[in-house]
Amino acid sequence: MSIAESIEARAQEFAERYAALRSQVGRVIVGHDEIVQGVLTCLFVGGHCLLEGVPGLGKTLLVRTLAKALDLHFSRIQFTPDLMPADILGTNMVLETAEGRRAFEFQRGPIFTQILLADEINRATPKTQSALLEAMQEGSVTVAGVPYRLEQPFFVLATQNPLEQEGTYPLPEAQLDRFFFKLMVGYSNREQLNQIVERTTRDESIEPERVMAGSEIRRWQGLVREVLIARHVQDYLVRLVLSTHPGGAYAPPIAAQYIRWGASPRAAQALALGAKVRALLDGRYHVSFEDVRRVWLPAMRHRVLLNFEAQAEGINPDKVLLDILEQMPEKSEEE
Repeated sequence: MSIAESIEARAQEFAERYAALRSQVGRVIVGHDEIVQGVLTCLFVGGHCLLEGVPGLGKTLLVRTLAKALDLHFSRIQFTPDLMPADILGTNMVLETAEGRRAFEFQRGPIFTQILLADEINRATPKTQSALLEAMQEGSVTVAGVPYRLEQPFFVLATQNPLEQEGTYPLPEAQLDRFFFKLMVGYSNREQLNQIVERTTRDESIEPERVMAGSEIRRWQGLVREVLIARHVQDYLVRLVLSTHPGGAYAPPIAAQYIRWGASPRAAQALALGAKVRALLDGRYHVSFEDVRRVWLPAMRHRVLLNFEAQAEGINPDKVLLDILEQMPEKSEEE
């Protein structure tokens, strides 16, 4: 088998296994195809996902369903205003040994898992939300100066309610930047809502089957990073990220008018990796311009901070980002 044939076979196997996992999630979740695809993209690049939507749209159900379809350890943390960082990370407890002496022993918190559901994450205070920062970036937890490694793969799926709702706190920008995608969960349409009612009001229970283990997920994460991205495509996504920096050389007028802070280098990494997954699912081993455009919004909407003028005029990040995307040419004028 030639190298090209080997690459094509691996890409095809990835697409088949992705479809198998997607099928199991679809046994429970009705519709929300783009949301499910975004969550699975995060899984296969080793990133974390933030799901935003009003209560009752199935965000928590989606995460629980995915956890059941994967052979990974799963924990859920219900974020509330009185939740403390130690409730997430764990704490040192004073225990009495067999010899009658007292010693500290670390009691691990629910973060020591592989799939963590941070449910309604913006119900907790910023101090508690920030307890996830090290775990999401470094894959480790430090308590009382002692570092503890988390088992890989480690995947945080957080749900949050819109900030206009009562009792919510905005996530710190540093934590938002650590989420690979931010996905906006909307309402179901008429056909989907009919299916939901039929599935949930009968005396039957549908459960997904476990179809993928952690070792296989890590193998696919390695394959994603092998996908090629040509220099001109990479430069296109880099220019897109730079165009969110107000006052920068590539910023269009709308960015200078409405953006306060632009995206960090993590945004470029997210665009590249997300586009690589899209390429594999399309049977290709190289990234196209369209692959980048398809992951633009979920990778960027939480990484730009709008100014007061945008808030006063009711402008949201998606509007600004779509305008930037439309104005950015594929070929640089400098070439």
